[in-house]
Amino acid sequence: MRVESDKIRSMFDRIAPRYDALNRLLSAGIDRSWRERAIKALAAAPPGPMLDSCAGTLDLTALMCRAFPERELVAADFSKTMLDLGAHKARSARTVVADAMALPFDDGAFAAMVCGFGMRNLEDLRRGVAEARRVLRPGGIFVTLEFFRAERPATRAFHAAYANVVLPTVGGIVSGDRSAYAYLAKSMQSFASRTEYEAVLREEGFVRVRGEDLTLGIAALVHAEVPR
Repeated sequence: MRVESDKIRSMFDRIAPRYDALNRLLSAGIDRSWRERAIKALAAAPPGPMLDSCAGTLDLTALMCRAFPERELVAADFSKTMLDLGAHKARSARTVVADAMALPFDDGAFAAMVCGFGMRNLEDLRRGVAEARRVLRPGGIFVTLEFFRAERPATRAFHAAYANVVLPTVGGIVSGDRSAYAYLAKSMQSFASRTEYEAVLREEGFVRVRGEDLTLGIAALVHAEVPR
């Protein structure tokens, strides 16, 4: 398991320099509106620190800094290269190199946690969900923005074309690392559906779990809470 984690970390280190530019290109810029929706979903969190897990180059963290300037903010990712390249976007946030399946924080340390496009890269999804539950305090909010495995036929067709053709081809040309974007394509197709993910959240102790499809189900937001 550790070998696989190291391989994925190395892959993200390699593509980090072009990661932001490719995100904008591959999503035609619509990913920013998705991230803004995720940040709005955090507004109901109780007072306390907030965590951006699998923070990458800190796109979500930067939006959190603007939306919640009075909060203590932490950005965690297992790729130090990604964190270092994005640190200028959110200078008031603390960055921590950390594995989302073994977060180095105390139980109940955070009032809210967001994870954007990171849960599908975990080797053990349930373990990652359990860690989110552990580090959130009673009443805490967990918001996931993700490419879940599509359930609608039309969206499945779009995902298949995007994952099999667009992502590895365009990503490979621009980044020079086709294998990395082929992996990302595979991760989209093999991940849980939104319904399956919501079931895992409930099984791990979250309540008020609800999902919202974005842009015809291409991406989705899932909101969950820790019981008070």
